[in-house]
Amino acid sequence: MLLETVCGLAGSDDLIGRNASHLRQAILDRDTPYLFEHLVRSFSLQGVSDRAAWTYMENRDQPGWQDLHRATARPPACPKLRSYWTYHGCGYRKGNRTCAEPETLSKCSVPRHALRNGRLNQTTYSLFLFIRDVMGGDLVAWIDRSLNEASSGTVKHRTYRMQRALTEPLRNVYGVSDKLLNMTLADILLAAPVSKPLWLETGFSMIAIDTLVHNFLKRTGLTRRLGPEHTYGSACYSENGCADIIGRIARQIDARQFNPDYPRHFPRFVQHAIWRFCAQSELNVCNGNNIDDEFRCRNAYCALFRHCERVSLRGYLEAE
Repeated sequence: MLLETVCGLAGSDDLIGRNASHLRQAILDRDTPYLFEHLVRSFSLQGVSDRAAWTYMENRDQPGWQDLHRATARPPACPKLRSYWTYHGCGYRKGNRTCAEPETLSKCSVPRHALRNGRLNQTTYSLFLFIRDVMGGDLVAWIDRSLNEASSGTVKHRTYRMQRALTEPLRNVYGVSDKLLNMTLADILLAAPVSKPLWLETGFSMIAIDTLVHNFLKRTGLTRRLGPEHTYGSACYSENGCADIIGRIARQIDARQFNPDYPRHFPRFVQHAIWRFCAQSELNVCNGNNIDDEFRCRNAYCALFRHCERVSLRGYLEAE
């Protein structure tokens, strides 16, 4: 099986709890400030390479929970900062120093943080206000409550309901995509202690679709065979989209063969293996740097070559 080969080549054998001791302790301690700061860092991994994003963050102080708590403790200069619900439409732009309330900009705390762009400043405040006002300031309790409610009822679609119980509300945080939500929540959920089985069960199935994974499924022919053709974006998470395709294939792959501590059905592991197989910083096999998207892949040394349909992303299928 094509994806089983990918898992053997690129699957991580320490995906559960990888570098997660601090996260696990934060979950046990219900340490919302630490978890908030972890989310902010993860949400910054957009728009540029991960390396560029991490380098920027390492060279500048990043806003913490207490920074935003102090900034919003008193009645704010900007009326949009009064609550999560009033914050909609902030519109801050770092380069132009503009926003939706320009008369209060000089006194506003949003621009004071040296983030990479204004969208990230907006995301940081939107997330803080969401946790404070919607979650009641307790991220762990909110996840516990959401998963408990979603897990009740029929067994059918139970895991899907639990995923949606977390991603649907958080999708309202400004600037957060499905990919970022699934990637970041999976890291947190898989770091949970065994005393939180619903966290682990949900984390096992959190699939993050980026352009590498989307294009891999198209190049190999899996999209054409198992789901409708679609462009990268929200359709990747719709019925028979990329996430659904990986979830269905993952049922046929026993992840325990790669690590006996893994669950048998581990869609997150399969998706992560695809990403590692493609990513330039990992195995660097199946990506636009190595394949001309106008033509079928010509890498005869690829382990998948004989089983891959080698669909051209933009051109036409060449004759054999």
